[in-house]
Amino acid sequence: MATWTGPWCDPGFAFSELVASWSATTPRGTWIDVAVQARGTRAWHELGRWSSGARPARRTSIDGDPTVDTDVWRPPGRAEGYRLRVRLHGAPSPVLHRAGAVVTAGDVRSTTSAPLRRRRRILDVPRLSQMTWREAGGAEWCSPASVAMVLSHAGRLPSTTEIPAAAREVFDGAYDGTGNWSFNTAWAATLAGNAFVTRLHDLRDAERFIDAGIPLVASVAYPRGALTGAPTAGTDGHLVVVRGFTDTGDVVANDPGAPTERSVRRTYDRAEFERAWLQGSGGLVYVVHRDDRSLPAGGRGAW
Repeated sequence: MATWTGPWCDPGFAFSELVASWSATTPRGTWIDVAVQARGTRAWHELGRWSSGARPARRTSIDGDPTVDTDVWRPPGRAEGYRLRVRLHGAPSPVLHRAGAVVTAGDVRSTTSAPLRRRRRILDVPRLSQMTWREAGGAEWCSPASVAMVLSHAGRLPSTTEIPAAAREVFDGAYDGTGNWSFNTAWAATLAGNAFVTRLHDLRDAERFIDAGIPLVASVAYPRGALTGAPTAGTDGHLVVVRGFTDTGDVVANDPGAPTERSVRRTYDRAEFERAWLQGSGGLVYVVHRDDRSLPAGGRGAW
């Protein structure tokens, strides 16, 4: 078993949450495990075991550590710094390409951001509806459906991959679902080469990604009726694709919760969407792209 231990990372503030991302090649029968340690402590906190494929050797988040909630690590009393550890199991050995994390202090914007520029920009992202697979469990597949859309936009989704196949690629046995943020980007990285979880300050940051030609998968949560025009009346957690902005700054999205592929495209009020996104997940997004040089300034914050 080989082990990689990263350098100490000091974000410059005391953080309350960490979400890890990684990219690894895992030959059949092999896997990796990812752990984090807070500066000034001795304990390692295991974040997950990852293996790619529809029938992985081992892929699961970890139960039993009260500081780890599926894909989020919450250090007791906050932490000033951290480092990651990745162990490679099996033969031939897995290959670790990247590992990193995004941290947050939990503070989010409370007022609506002004549009970066009043210019219509909408990316051509294919539309997929998780609800067309409702009878197979599709009502819970918003995350892999959204990832499949951005992979398709990047030209990296195999033509034979339908949403049920995408769901199998990210299924988390302990969580018993497909919504593990780290697992979704780990799968996307195997196809696109670059994928990670990060958090943005507001929709102005999201506009910069759209200007660079990169759609985002955004995690939202909102009470009933708080996102006008949404196919889901209210939700504790849902993933959608941000594909552009209108000339007034409203959000153009592909919402996989729509009943048909034809109805997936939605336009959401800027203030309502920003509130659902920032207050719902702290501005969390998946970034999936083919060329690292195309990221806007600040886009590498997770690595």
